[in-house]
Amino acid sequence: MLVGAYLAVWFSFAPAQALVPAPPTTHAAPPAPPATQVPAPDPVLAPAPAPTHRPAHVPDRKLSISISANHFVDQDGATVRLLGVNRSGTQYACAEGTGFFDGPADNSSIASIRKWGATAVRINGNEDCWLGINGVQAKYSGANYRAAIGDYVNRINAHGMYAIFDLHHSAPGTMLATGQQPMADRDHAPAYWRGVANYFKYNHAVLFDLYNEPYPDSNHDTAAAWACVRDGGACPGVNFTAAGMQELVRAVRATGARNPILIGGPQYAGDLDRWTAYKPADPANQLAASVHIYYNTPANPEWAPCDYLSCWTATMAPLAATTPIVIGEVGEHDCDYDLIYGRGLSPTQPSLLDWADQHGISYLGWSWIANGGSNCAEEPSLISDYSGTPTRFGLGIRSHLLSLRAGAGR
Repeated sequence: MLVGAYLAVWFSFAPAQALVPAPPTTHAAPPAPPATQVPAPDPVLAPAPAPTHRPAHVPDRKLSISISANHFVDQDGATVRLLGVNRSGTQYACAEGTGFFDGPADNSSIASIRKWGATAVRINGNEDCWLGINGVQAKYSGANYRAAIGDYVNRINAHGMYAIFDLHHSAPGTMLATGQQPMADRDHAPAYWRGVANYFKYNHAVLFDLYNEPYPDSNHDTAAAWACVRDGGACPGVNFTAAGMQELVRAVRATGARNPILIGGPQYAGDLDRWTAYKPADPANQLAASVHIYYNTPANPEWAPCDYLSCWTATMAPLAATTPIVIGEVGEHDCDYDLIYGRGLSPTQPSLLDWADQHGISYLGWSWIANGGSNCAEEPSLISDYSGTPTRFGLGIRSHLLSLRAGAGR
């Protein structure tokens, strides 16, 4: 999701690029042709040396998560889902020179998230801030940024929630990372993930979301777009050398980190129709699929490729039978929840959240940012203040999460 001072331009493209009701072939995944770019050899999982002492930034607690077959399991082997919110801000505040977070990140604000029934928080990363490059102020970058993120993750874990950390804002070369790009860049993304993986590899309550929202090939769902997402290199619609998911998996696993990894597809992580055909190799066998689902307004509800039950049935359900799926972002741009719940659509359909529950799919609302719901067209807001007072949209997410906690429907 594009946030902060940057206008959210999702599927508002020229007619050739705009999303329209999908033709029959959209969800019938054709056989994947050979990629024009040959990936490097499959990654090898380097052994993680046992630390002689626990690194200072690694929490001393039991909480952990891993993938077993088509679901996540905790430290006791019990099935768990990632249910919660995105905490926007850490992808742009540092580059803008305003701090590490947008809004408070103290224990009280984290406790407010937990009170909603959340089991996970997704945190957004900036590669320039993490690496300390391209002119980001020193006080908000490098070791200082890493320490701020690490501390926040530890405190999320201490409140009994998992943390997902992604690569959200990036830029090639000497450009400052102030927004989303069609793909991760080869200049910095592998180094970013080597650094992130090394930092968190002993924290087994952290998951990695390798690239927030790819949209190569001018935001189309094509074989070329999927090949780019996996293999990187020279890609249509990308004016720099892209880093593909395969080389980013390799960067993570070369550190010995076994943390679960989330992999999204093209069209702003909106597509899953060819995920299996184009998934990267992972020697740790710890890959989950990521998809983002947004709705617009009742008058014009469609915002993402998989808004409707027909897509869920054709693409998500079969994939969920073999692979964990995380709806990493779900939102509604009218600050309501009737479209997510299905009753605001014509014809009506089941609630996305209910359907996900029935298929063991995880989901996180976008976003825990207190714009008071006054600008949901730019960024759907779950809260009107950081004590957790929900907007109308947030009320729909909170009520559902609390109903699951009451019924132990995790």
